Amino acid sequence: MTADHTYDVAIIGAGVVGTAIGRQLSRYRLRTAMLDRSTDVGTGTSKANTAILHTGFDSQPGSLEAALVRRGHELLTAYAGRTGIALEKTGAVLVAWDAEQAARLDDVVTKSVANGYLAAHRITLEELYRREPALGKGATGAVAIPDESIICPWSTSIAYATEAVGAGVELKLGAEVTAVTRDGDAWLLRTTKGALRADWVVNAAGLGSDLLNEKFGHDEFTIAPRRGQLVVFDKLARTLLSSILLPVPTARTKGVLVAPTVYGNVLLGPTAEDIPDREDTATTAAGIEGLFDAGHRILPDLIKEEVTACYAGLRAATEHSDYQITVHDRERYACVGGIRSTGLTASLAIAEHVVEEMEAGGLSLVEAEDEPAVPHMPQLAERGTRAFEDPAMIESDPAYGHIMCFCERVTEGEVRDALRAPVPAVDLGGVRRRTRATNGRCQGFFCGAAVAALLSSR
Repeated sequence: MTADHTYDVAIIGAGVVGTAIGRQLSRYRLRTAMLDRSTDVGTGTSKANTAILHTGFDSQPGSLEAALVRRGHELLTAYAGRTGIALEKTGAVLVAWDAEQAARLDDVVTKSVANGYLAAHRITLEELYRREPALGKGATGAVAIPDESIICPWSTSIAYATEAVGAGVELKLGAEVTAVTRDGDAWLLRTTKGALRADWVVNAAGLGSDLLNEKFGHDEFTIAPRRGQLVVFDKLARTLLSSILLPVPTARTKGVLVAPTVYGNVLLGPTAEDIPDREDTATTAAGIEGLFDAGHRILPDLIKEEVTACYAGLRAATEHSDYQITVHDRERYACVGGIRSTGLTASLAIAEHVVEEMEAGGLSLVEAEDEPAVPHMPQLAERGTRAFEDPAMIESDPAYGHIMCFCERVTEGEVRDALRAPVPAVDLGGVRRRTRATNGRCQGFFCGAAVAALLSSR
């Protein structure tokens, strides 16, 4: 099987980390390809998380993850401002519920300082309940983390991919890598859409990164999928809290939290279940019941609100406590594995770090003559000015005044734009991630047929 195309770099995996690396490489005179087995970007772990932009206050000091989360928080905050990715600085309070947890709060602040985040501080119970009056009774202490934020995880991957594609990176979707061999000095990648050659390969395959790593002759880690189930509550619940409510973390998990979303809903979760199946994103009665029990303690009135949706995501947990990023310069192969729930926050910093390591390993980087164009993402924030509220947009095109999805107030113009974008939606899931259509109370019962009709006529 011969390769149809030859690239300087091929990135396997187009989640938030793979697309961030593609964006970073697009700044240089390189022929780069991004491959993913899915028909869209950001459809794996990247699409199903708690959508929090972390400060890294509770990372393990001295770890690579801690350094990249801290840097990533800075980079992604600035990038969201330039591109219009929905971002809201809500702050967070970490709440203790017994004497043992309260005794660990000073250690939380100490760890935060060790991680370079100095704004975390103890607050009194009086201050806690003044800030969060709907909080359940019985809290024993709290730490405020002012710079924790909520963000749109869907727009992030799409923005990275849009910028990369606009600068010449080739995006190959529906291309699952089935075999890897050497072809002279390059790698030959056999995929479900043909073969290609690449001088360098970056493994950003998420939940499959360990299996792909074995194809390249390495076995430094094993992915043990960890399922996180979450419950999405209706927008009427949003008034119950003003900030992210965090539990005291354990060595295994950050625990169950309650958080607002940029879309105006409230999230409860996640669970932390080690499962054998890398495809099992089902929700379970036991998992949801456990979340409701935890939610009743944290925010009792939340459980009285209507549930909009339940979903589950899988995290790429490994036997190691840190990211598994290794650049094998002699082989011209970079493995970016074990990227867990902080990967969204750290994505731009991970890309920066990996490309620097590849350059140190021999990848020649010559800056492109033109800066990549900055993409402008559609306004998805509930507190932002949406298309149907924008007189200038409606005047330019009446389709922006024609609401198709009344639950999420999404217009025909926005759905049309999603289908015509540089990285377009090709199915209902893609439209949902780009516009919020079908993602509201009725879950597409009202607007699903109209959206599907636009899809079929594109």
